[in-house]
Amino acid sequence: MAHAIRFHETGAPEVMRWEEVNVGAPGPGEVRLRHEAVGLNFADTYFRSGLYPVPLPAGMGVEAAGVVEAVGAGVTNVVPGDRVTYTGFINTLGAYSTERLIPAAPLIKLPDAIACETAAAMTMRGLTSAYLMRRIWPLQAGETILVHAAAGGVGLIVSQWAKLLGLKVIGTVSTEEKAAVARAHGCDHVILYRNEDVAKRVRELTDGVGVSVVYDSVGQDTFAASLDSLKRRGLLVCVGTASGKAPAFEPQVLAMKGSLYVTRPALADYISDPAEKAALADEIFGHVAAGRIKIEINQRYDLQDAVQAHRDIESRKTTGSSVFTI
Repeated sequence: MAHAIRFHETGAPEVMRWEEVNVGAPGPGEVRLRHEAVGLNFADTYFRSGLYPVPLPAGMGVEAAGVVEAVGAGVTNVVPGDRVTYTGFINTLGAYSTERLIPAAPLIKLPDAIACETAAAMTMRGLTSAYLMRRIWPLQAGETILVHAAAGGVGLIVSQWAKLLGLKVIGTVSTEEKAAVARAHGCDHVILYRNEDVAKRVRELTDGVGVSVVYDSVGQDTFAASLDSLKRRGLLVCVGTASGKAPAFEPQVLAMKGSLYVTRPALADYISDPAEKAALADEIFGHVAAGRIKIEINQRYDLQDAVQAHRDIESRKTTGSSVFTI
């Protein structure tokens, strides 16, 4: 019998339940997928808490990798036996499961060199890093960027990719242990944000100029420092809200601080076009397969232990990527 993590009410991690589920046969446009690994993302906690509202009861998780067991009518992009991965939003909710039905459209065939566990750890983070590095800003070799949560899953990939592009990387982390991880994956300088004034330190490290781009996945706690770390006409990319939503602000402040730019992108808008999605996937998978970018799976959990996994990620105990094993 298949099993899944589901929640019938929103709230703390304890609202999640391990339940038996009847998967059934795939309908038109659907695939029956047997998972081999499931990704854990901070965004999962937003569904569970109610920040991202969905009809209840609901499944949990939006990223996993596995093997196609059966396909429904009209499915042409995959066949039984294919190894695939996926990520998304509402259309892929329910990844915390041993087996499931899923629309075929979001599925990405895996290269032979990419294991399912690696794919589950990197599909969302990798595609996010790909659009951040290749679509958001015309980054030029020699420029300096600031990466918040530099020891996290996206932070580690972005930092490594930035070095491939010839960029200088300043990262922020909470502990010395995380600082060591960030340095090992491309950060030229690491700021302990609990002990240092981030914007002041960035100015010191850039001879008073500031950075070209700030990638801010933290949100509320870092927004002001992020703006103050930018050089004239620099860009703040608000790519996450780990500490809460970024505060409202008067647009005039952007002019006062140097004609700055602010954007709040969403992965969905960079993978909605199949051709662009394929190009981004090919690029990140190519880097990983060639060893140019390493995916660090630093936490592994049994799927039944989703409650503990959410406690860990919300308390910022994790580094790199986390996966559930099946």
